[in-house]
Amino acid sequence: MRGFLASSIGVTCAAALALPLTPPAVAATARPVPTTEAATTARPAPHAGTPDTAVADRRAAEPPAPGSTQSLPLESLTRNRATPTGPGAPEQGLTRRAVRHFSLVGIVWDDPEAELHGRVQVRTRAAGTGTWSGWQDVETHNADHAADRGTPESTSGRVRGATAPLWVGDSDGVELRVRSEPESAEADSAHHGTGARNLPAASPLPSGLRLELVDPGDDAPPPGASADGPRTAALAGEASAAAEASAVNADLAPFGAAEIPALNRAETEREFFALNAGEPAEQQQARPYVGPRPRIVTRRGWGANEGLRERGFRYTKKVRAAFVHHTASGNNYRCSQVPSLIRSIYRYHVKSMGWRDIGYNFVIDKCGKIYEGRAGGVARPVLGAHTLGFNNNSMGIAVLGSYDTKKPSKAAVKAVARLTAWKLGLYRVNPKGKTYLKSAGSNLHRKGKKVRLNVISGHRDGFITECPGRKLYNKLGSARSKAARYQGR
Repeated sequence: MRGFLASSIGVTCAAALALPLTPPAVAATARPVPTTEAATTARPAPHAGTPDTAVADRRAAEPPAPGSTQSLPLESLTRNRATPTGPGAPEQGLTRRAVRHFSLVGIVWDDPEAELHGRVQVRTRAAGTGTWSGWQDVETHNADHAADRGTPESTSGRVRGATAPLWVGDSDGVELRVRSEPESAEADSAHHGTGARNLPAASPLPSGLRLELVDPGDDAPPPGASADGPRTAALAGEASAAAEASAVNADLAPFGAAEIPALNRAETEREFFALNAGEPAEQQQARPYVGPRPRIVTRRGWGANEGLRERGFRYTKKVRAAFVHHTASGNNYRCSQVPSLIRSIYRYHVKSMGWRDIGYNFVIDKCGKIYEGRAGGVARPVLGAHTLGFNNNSMGIAVLGSYDTKKPSKAAVKAVARLTAWKLGLYRVNPKGKTYLKSAGSNLHRKGKKVRLNVISGHRDGFITECPGRKLYNKLGSARSKAARYQGR
């Protein structure tokens, strides 16, 4: 890959001048929002007659811009006077209230090492109809999706503990309850009703709990958007970051492209030799087992606001394995909403959780479309934050949805196979094979241990977790076989 790693550096500066300030689909004008800031958007006000929603410590709102996060501190919901009502109270939440528009929710807290042992449930009001949803569970165990311990990303001082995000669609009202439970009660909490329960020795809730309400912004910039005034410098910085993100794919697609086109096998093999021009002669002569390159929607294509992420890119040495995940964000999305959903997860990872960028290297929707994830180049070994302990020499693929009880679509499984056949093939890796990765430390494998894994593994192979859900995990054997066939093995 040496030839490819060097090839696009020279175009980045010129590209920054050539790329339009406003990408085709996106929140490119949103300025970064501090993690604890309750940011607002240029959206319609809540329905008349709804209760006032001002929070005493809500920070000053940012100027109107597409895409934002409202961050609301939780309140004690404990009614028993004999029970503590402080930050560690066994039940916290927010009473029903009107808020500005949002589409994704999540809970964050101060200490990224602390765990939320309990049950999180949310109700939301649909913006179009005013109808309230039933109570929906939010996946509380999310610490296994993270940068490895001791890395610059994990020790930045910005990282917070968090639940998985939940997609709820365009909403303007919310109600939340977070109940502390003993660890032993969590596994079967989903089988109980929603009424109050008496659970002895409940673990205290983490401190600093906040509800994050994420608005992904519209698919296009607002009419009449201007680069004049104090936003000019910020827009210039965002344009430079967008140029940087696009330039690293310049060998695969025209600069500024919204997608990287699919190639047939012959075209992919020519691309393979071009990208690996720095390899020894004997390797250049070996037949490449690489699957045809699939179509990939770029970050520009899904509307990434490149001003949100940390500048620059970080790489690992190569890609030896692919870890498959589910986002645990629910299945109630339409494929037409996926760019908004990815923008929401991206904003949640960066602004709410404190990561440098979205954690996954690739995202796949239930219609089988593949999206570029973390910036740095789709053909490169970009260091992600997806599988705690095993981010080095691997890539993370997230299938949008929750697959504990629901089967993934055939299109999604096929997309996993097509993507891995191509990307693993670039590094001469057999998707049906085994590999060894050195653990950076997880709750399943101690730090420094060399672990033998399937080249295409599920998240639960590296960490004790339910991810990627039982139903998706059971399809990985099929994905391995298909990927090998796509490679011509």
